[in-house]
Amino acid sequence: MYTPSSHRYDHSDTLFERCGRSGILLPKVSLGFWHNFGGNDSYERSRAITRFAFDNGIVHFDLANNYGPPYGSAEETFGKLMNDDFRPFRDELFISTKAGYDMWEGPYGNWGSRKYLMASLDQSLKRMNLDYVDLFYSHRYDPNTPLEETLQALVDVVRAGKALYVGISRWPLEALQLGYNYLKERDVPLLIFQDRLNLLDRNPQENGTLEFCRNHGIGFISFSPLAQGLLTDRYLKDIPQDSRMARNTSLRPSSLDENLLQQLQHLNSVAQQRGEELARMALAWILAQEGVTSVLVGASSVEQLQRNMQCLHSKPFDDIQL
Repeated sequence: MYTPSSHRYDHSDTLFERCGRSGILLPKVSLGFWHNFGGNDSYERSRAITRFAFDNGIVHFDLANNYGPPYGSAEETFGKLMNDDFRPFRDELFISTKAGYDMWEGPYGNWGSRKYLMASLDQSLKRMNLDYVDLFYSHRYDPNTPLEETLQALVDVVRAGKALYVGISRWPLEALQLGYNYLKERDVPLLIFQDRLNLLDRNPQENGTLEFCRNHGIGFISFSPLAQGLLTDRYLKDIPQDSRMARNTSLRPSSLDENLLQQLQHLNSVAQQRGEELARMALAWILAQEGVTSVLVGASSVEQLQRNMQCLHSKPFDDIQL
């Protein structure tokens, strides 16, 4: 029988951040199930990582319908974790899932239609052994479905009790603005916006998305905060044989050109001057940006998650320009 640490909330003042202008506090470091929790991964390793996270106050677990591989298997892993370990602690957890990318064959298993979003959430709840999720996202912008249809589906899943809050991920700013107003008018406020933000990709800052969220009381959570491993010490010299880039999956070897290599080496030198690993500094930099609520980290081991959590104790950046 799993008994979590009795000290998991000892440092709540440094662990949590308010999500926009809501009643929700999220851990500054949240655990993402995008990789390492699928059907092809070790369940006991996933279990050890999730237990460690909860033992250290990470109560937000982020999933999506097609996380795996295969699709749906990360949610199935979480469902098993719920039954094996976390059922007694459901009310301490903040669980999110999403729909928007391809999930099943045919015209109703992708994008942003009401039919897809509703069916996907029902399937997700069954896989995760949950009656409701705390947060349900539209996972991406659909240029062919009227935004009002997608947004009304979000409203209705809350009114049906299948989600407590809703979020939007990776919508362009104009669509985000429309979504914010539509949801607000129907008393289902937009809790949070999820997008990629890291030292190599600052688009949400540059295009005004982060400013809009900050000004309108919307939380912001960054995925891929380490640029899928680029912002670690793994790629400072060459391409490791066991890396994603070597497997040519989500990172292409051609992307590590001379300019990027020099940029990574410069950032690493700054981290060394701060007495930190590059990954720790990269995560701390995101959390230091005004309006950011949390960073979503993946982990392939307990040790990796433990190292990532050190960003909560990083030095302030003061006048450092990165």
